[in-house]
Amino acid sequence: MSTKKLKVHFIGIGGIGVSALARYYLKKGCQISGSDLVSSEITDALKKKGAKILIGQNKTGNLPKDADLIIYSPAVQPDNPELKEVKKIKIKIQSYPQALGELTKKYFTIAISGTHGKSTTTAMIGLLLVKAGFDPTVIIGTKLKEFGDSNCRVGKSQYLVIEADEHMASFLNYWPKIIALTNIERDHLDYYKNLKNILKTFKKYIGHLPKNGWLVANRDDKNVQQLTKSKKQETVYYSLKQPEAKKLKKILKVPGEHNIYNALAALTTARILKIPDRISFKALSEYKGAWRRFEIKRITWEKKQITLISDYGHHPTKVRVTLKAAREKYPKQKIWCIYQPHQYQRTYYLFNDFVKVFKRAPVDKLIITDIYDVAGREEKKIKEKVNSKKMVKAINKSQVMYLPNEKILEYLKQNLKGREAVIIMGAGDIYNLTLRLTELNKNHY
Repeated sequence: MSTKKLKVHFIGIGGIGVSALARYYLKKGCQISGSDLVSSEITDALKKKGAKILIGQNKTGNLPKDADLIIYSPAVQPDNPELKEVKKIKIKIQSYPQALGELTKKYFTIAISGTHGKSTTTAMIGLLLVKAGFDPTVIIGTKLKEFGDSNCRVGKSQYLVIEADEHMASFLNYWPKIIALTNIERDHLDYYKNLKNILKTFKKYIGHLPKNGWLVANRDDKNVQQLTKSKKQETVYYSLKQPEAKKLKKILKVPGEHNIYNALAALTTARILKIPDRISFKALSEYKGAWRRFEIKRITWEKKQITLISDYGHHPTKVRVTLKAAREKYPKQKIWCIYQPHQYQRTYYLFNDFVKVFKRAPVDKLIITDIYDVAGREEKKIKEKVNSKKMVKAINKSQVMYLPNEKILEYLKQNLKGREAVIIMGAGDIYNLTLRLTELNKNHY
């Protein structure tokens, strides 16, 4: 079925992955409509591009009766009125991973997977292929300035670069020719329950590679190593011990050891595609970072100059490496971190890991706000067992405090002296605090 002039409706169009796919279909000349519970800068941008956006979800008004295809976000709950309605009528319906999975079969797909570093590595590989003249299509879970502040780039070539998420085993829908595997850790334990199940699912996913496919693997990650012992595909390893790592450390604009790993994965992938190193190193040296991935804004607020850093980190390891990178980048500045735990289940299952990370965090002030409640993914019995106050008590350090979300702005106003680096971190609505501070900024430069 050609994508030309199709009418496609998206349920949950404001999601970072779903919106990228909506942009893809828009660029292909399709008529796009979509709904979400709330408006956001993502839905606003899609509206400007020509999508019909409906806020609020009800079964009667939103669904176009003549739609050719309905695509829904995995975050949409089974009792969603639109989803229930569409299942009664004869319109083709797919989840976001299923729809993206169909595209992976039509392209030479390069999929980036792992617990951490997916978005940055996808961005690096995508930009690298652009610089090398490959004209790729890129679908990514963040926005890039180089793509016009978008999470999607539609190219004319056979190459597709995607961020392949392991949550709910989404990546089992994808059929790539190259998989870049960054690292594997315990996460999404509400779905996987334990590391054994995570490894088993990753192994099945790697099995989607064809015989002439390639696996790009992090040699320094013990779980990745374990997984690639009995490999059938060609595996190319990368490691921080490579001489290239030192060169990358010197040229990268994005800070932290974790970003050297991401760049090594991109470089290794580029070599498989016979891209000359000089192009790769130049592209990687020019990479400025992505939306909510150690995104730096310098603001003047209340007559105080502040370095504002917005970051999506919501797993103990990502929090640790991000705070370490901040201290390396700002060795003499006071560093504040405002952290919003993401999902009760993750906070509960990884509670001790979070406590350990925050006990050792190289910050001068840590504010932990309430846990972001992910609709439809929380268990009542777990919500009763864990909260942010318990975490602060367990960390037990004088520079760590709990504050409800609505009191943070006033606290910052009263207590920031100026010249601090303020990291606002989390995958939930704590991002609104970044937006608010940026709006209040009288001298954004």
